[in-house]
Amino acid sequence: MSAPTHRIESFTRDGLRFDVSDRGPIDGDVIVLLHGFPERASCWDSVVPTLNAQGYRTLAPDQRGYSPGARPPRRRDYASGELVDDIAELITVAGGRAHVVGHDWGANIAWSIAADRPDLVRTLTALSVPHPTAFIRAATRTRQGLKSWYMVFFQTPRVPEASAARPGGRMDRSLRAAGMTASDVERFRAEIVDYGALTGGLNWYRALPFTDRKRFGRRVTVPTTMVWSDGDSFIDRAGVEGCADLVRAPYELVVLEGVNHWIPTQAADAAADAILARALSA
Repeated sequence: MSAPTHRIESFTRDGLRFDVSDRGPIDGDVIVLLHGFPERASCWDSVVPTLNAQGYRTLAPDQRGYSPGARPPRRRDYASGELVDDIAELITVAGGRAHVVGHDWGANIAWSIAADRPDLVRTLTALSVPHPTAFIRAATRTRQGLKSWYMVFFQTPRVPEASAARPGGRMDRSLRAAGMTASDVERFRAEIVDYGALTGGLNWYRALPFTDRKRFGRRVTVPTTMVWSDGDSFIDRAGVEGCADLVRAPYELVVLEGVNHWIPTQAADAAADAILARALSA
C-alpha cells in the first residue's frame, strides 16, 4: 500500500477526528511525529524543516484529547491501547509503514506501537521517555519514582486544571522550573489551556489504572534509537539504561549533554540528526 498523493489533514477512528500537520515531499518516506504533554503537533515545528529537506514527508497529529474532534469524556477512553490504535490507523492511512518518532508521552506510544505492531514501523526514535517496562522498573527501584510525583498529582480531579487556570500560576511555574522558556509557556497557554486540550492531555495520566498489564515486557524488534538529555528533570537515567534489554534489533542510545526535557523545541537540530540517522539506517 503506497502513501496517498494528497495531504492528510485529518483522519478518523471510532467516530473521532484527529487533526494532522502534513509537510514535506508528498512522495517521501513517511515519518510520524508524536507529541507529549503538555504540547501539540507544533512542538515539532523546528525539527520538521530538516526532515523535509532530506526528502521525508512528516505527519504530526494532534493526538487523542488534543484534537477538538477527539476528546472522549471517560478516563478509560485514554488507555494506552486506544492511543496506540489511533496511531496505527494514521500509519495505515499514510500507506502502511512509517518511521515513528515520539517525545515524552508520544515516546511511550511510539515504543508501544513498535512492540505491538512492528509491521507498521520501519524504525523507532524515542525522545526522553524510555520503554514503558524500563520506566516502570526504574520507578519501583530508583529515584525515578520521586521524579514522577506529578503523575499522582494529575490523578486528582479538577485540581490540576485549577492550577493552570491563572497565567503565572502553579502549572506555569512548574513548566518553567522544568526548563520551558517563557515563549514555550505562552504556547502552552494558547495551544493547551485556551484551546481546551488540558483535560484531554491529563486524561492520559488518569487512564493509567486502565493499562493492560499484559502489554508489559513486550520487546521491540525494529531498529531503535533512544535519545535522552542529562538535564531532564522528569526522567532518570536508570530507566533509559534499561531500554537496551528490551530491544531485539539494532539499538543506539544518544545522550544530549546540557539539554533539558524539551528536546524537540530546545535541541531541534540534535533531535533531527538522531531521527535521520536512524531512518537512513533502515
